[in-house]
Amino acid sequence: MTDDLDQLLDEVEMRFCRSGPAAAGGGRGREDGAAGAGGSDKEVKTRSPTVPSVDDEEDDDDEEEDDLNDLIKDIFQDDPTVLDLSKSSGRAVTNCAALQANDRKCSPVYLGGSSAPHGLGTNSSQRTCDQLRCTTCDFRVITIDDCEWNKSCDYFFFRNSMPDVSKLKVKALSKKGARAYACQCSWRSVHTLTDIREEQHLRWVCGKH
Repeated sequence: MTDDLDQLLDEVEMRFCRSGPAAAGGGRGREDGAAGAGGSDKEVKTRSPTVPSVDDEEDDDDEEEDDLNDLIKDIFQDDPTVLDLSKSSGRAVTNCAALQANDRKCSPVYLGGSSAPHGLGTNSSQRTCDQLRCTTCDFRVITIDDCEWNKSCDYFFFRNSMPDVSKLKVKALSKKGARAYACQCSWRSVHTLTDIREEQHLRWVCGKH
């Protein structure tokens, strides 16, 4: 009797391995019947794989995030210079943004009389540039409002007088509404708004606002 039961169990196991879950169900029913008939408590059991729930995945993510935060805290506590570097990097980004905001040029560049406002000149905002620099002598262009240059001015006067405004005023004549411009090598008296491209002898450019 025992040999017959072992043979039956072997047959069930072979069918279960070959046919998968479907055969396992049929084999198990026969095996249960055989066990009941023979009085044996042997039983083949199958277990479906456990699928993790969404709540379990969320709990795992929370645990990983907490572990990461703890690791970051440990790094800052062990090496305070890391925190200093992060702060300095933030300041560097802020300074870079400020520099870019101030790194603007007039386009086009305007000259004008004393009534013309200073500022960043554009096609829509016709302001006279107050950051002019000469590309020939590399001097910053100075301006004197309500004045124009005496006709006796020459190259040597400006070469010897720049950038002392008190010396330059010696040959600046009072003229309401005019504005006197000068660098070390060039000079110009302007009464109305003028695009510098019309003054081709001048080598003045916007030095950024």
